[in-house]
Amino acid sequence: MSRAEAEVPAVVGGPPDEVRVRGPRLWWTLGLFRSELTTTFRRWRTLALLGVLAAVPVLIGIAVKIQTGDGGGMGGGPQGGPAFLTQITNNGLFLVFAALAATLPVFLPMAVGVIAGDAIAGEAHGGTLRYLLVAPAGRTRLLLAKYASTMAFCLVATLVVAASALAVGALLFPLGEVTTISGTRISFGDGLIRALLIAVIVAASLIGLAALGLFLSTLTNSGIAAMAATVGLLITVQILDTIPQLHAIQPYLFPHYWLSFADLLREPVYWDEIVKNLGLQALYAAVFGSAAWARFTAKDITA
Repeated sequence: MSRAEAEVPAVVGGPPDEVRVRGPRLWWTLGLFRSELTTTFRRWRTLALLGVLAAVPVLIGIAVKIQTGDGGGMGGGPQGGPAFLTQITNNGLFLVFAALAATLPVFLPMAVGVIAGDAIAGEAHGGTLRYLLVAPAGRTRLLLAKYASTMAFCLVATLVVAASALAVGALLFPLGEVTTISGTRISFGDGLIRALLIAVIVAASLIGLAALGLFLSTLTNSGIAAMAATVGLLITVQILDTIPQLHAIQPYLFPHYWLSFADLLREPVYWDEIVKNLGLQALYAAVFGSAAWARFTAKDITA
C-alpha cells in the first residue's frame, strides 16, 4: 500500500464516530420520551384525571346557566363568585377564564402532583425501573424523559380545561367581543388568542410543582407515598400563602403568583407579576430538578 493510500482518513466511506454515536443517543432519547408520553397518556388514571378536569367547566357552565335562567344575575362579592363568573352570561369565552381560575388552585396541581409523584416511584414499585435503565439512554435521559412527559401532561391538562370550557361556553352562552378588566373592548379573535396564551401560562405555572413532585418521587419506592407527599406539600404551601403574618416569605412560594394570568385581560397587559411567576417556576424547576438528578443518579436501584 502506497503512502498516499495509508494517509487516507478512516472515516472515508462512513460517518465519523462522533456522528455515529450521537445518532443512536438522540434516537434513544427521543424514543424514550415518546415511550414515556405514550405510557403516561394510556393509563386509566391519567384519562380519569383528564375526564375530571374536563367536567369542571361543564359543572360551572350549567350552574351559571341555571342560576341566571330565571332572570337572576351572578352578582359580585362572596356570594356571586369570582369576577369572571359575572361575565359568562354575556360572553361564553369568559367560562374559559373562570374554569382555569377554579381549577388552578386545586384540581390542576393535584393532577400534576399525581403524575409527577408516580414518575419514578411508580416504576420502582412496579419493578420496571431496573429494566428501563438497561436501555442505553441511562439515568439522566430517563429522568429528563419523565420530566418532559410530566410537563406535557401539564399542557394537555390545561388545554383540556380550556377546550371544554370554550365548548360549553359556546353552547350555553353567546360569544362576541370581550370586555377586559380595564373596561376596554377587544375582538373575539383577540380574546381567543389571549385565552390560548393564558392556558399556556397556566401550564407553565405548574412546572415548579412538577419538578418538586419528581424530586419527591426519587426519595421513595412507593408511588402512593410520593403522590401523597406531593399533594400534601401543595396543600401546606397554599395554606402558608394565605396567612397574613407570613407575607415576607409568600412571594417565594410557588403558588403565590398563579392567578396572575388575569393580568392578560387588562389593556394594556400587566406583565410584572406574570414575569415574576414564570421566573419563580423556573427557579423551582432548576433547584428541585437538580436535586432530583443528584438523588436519582446516586440512588441504588433495587426494584
